[in-house]
Amino acid sequence: MNKIGQYSYHLPHTPSILSYASTAGKKEGEGPWGAWFDLVVSDTKMGERTWEKGECSFQKHTLRQALKKASLSPDKLDLLLSGDLLNQCTASSYAARDIGIPFFGLYGACSTMAESLALAAMLTEGGFGPYIAAMTSSHFCTAERQYRMPLEYGSQRTPTAQWTATGCGAVLVTPDGNGPYITHVTIGSIQDWGIKDPANMGAAMAPAAYATLRHHFKDTGRTPEDYDLIVTGDLGSLGMQLVRELAERDQMKLGPRYNDCGVMLYDTKRQQVACGGSGCGCSALMLTGPILRQMEQGILHRVLFCGTGALHSPLSLGQKESIPGICHAVALSTDKE
Repeated sequence: MNKIGQYSYHLPHTPSILSYASTAGKKEGEGPWGAWFDLVVSDTKMGERTWEKGECSFQKHTLRQALKKASLSPDKLDLLLSGDLLNQCTASSYAARDIGIPFFGLYGACSTMAESLALAAMLTEGGFGPYIAAMTSSHFCTAERQYRMPLEYGSQRTPTAQWTATGCGAVLVTPDGNGPYITHVTIGSIQDWGIKDPANMGAAMAPAAYATLRHHFKDTGRTPEDYDLIVTGDLGSLGMQLVRELAERDQMKLGPRYNDCGVMLYDTKRQQVACGGSGCGCSALMLTGPILRQMEQGILHRVLFCGTGALHSPLSLGQKESIPGICHAVALSTDKE
């Protein structure tokens, strides 16, 4: 059995990331990491008639780019694991309908990149396919229309709000490769501390992020010092500070190695995104942009990638429900441990 502890799994055959790709929106490309993305588009509809169709095009283009980097045709892909923020994962399913490959639609809110990558690694470790793709996307305009107000309304944002990233990331996982490698997976548990404000998702997700960090270190016997980078995604500046406070309460020293995708993606002083970025595409862009590239360049050697998600819906908010949070962690390494 590969299970270690209650929440974590060791992957002794160390599945490898074969290739990856990213497609970012205009605002994301104007942030500090714009040069690290494969493609930055100025037209967030991608030439389509609606934003939702545009998000489908983000996914199709990103997957094609990841396959091209791996010199694979779509028919060689054994399985696609993909998700987004829209009802019934429509961006993912509509993007997959023209590809004709086995497909699992996933929903983990903003944790979907980590969720899909964790499942792809576990399926690869189990021998269920040599080429499995993990992908996710989000889009500012589609998310605003579903979760908040029509864009034309121009509603004012609170200081605790976050900006849904427009972007997509895809990763191809294979049993044998040159890395980066996936060594451990820690599956999150639902945490709900009673937060009901949808404009404060960082506070809703922070308990789940810290719970997964605590479980990962307990199960694996590792410490924060074993990683060059521990990154959550996407709590924003407020949620990140809450994680630090929870860690300090338990005398866990995260130190300068800890950061958050929602804080990293944008220039929060210049780009007016309040507490930072959010959405599935936020952590997906940071992973398939600067994080994996810096691992390939030898700048980073061990990374703990922790995707966080607020599992609410317009219906649950209308019923005055609190916001459950989830976080999944994937340990990446440049060495075949």
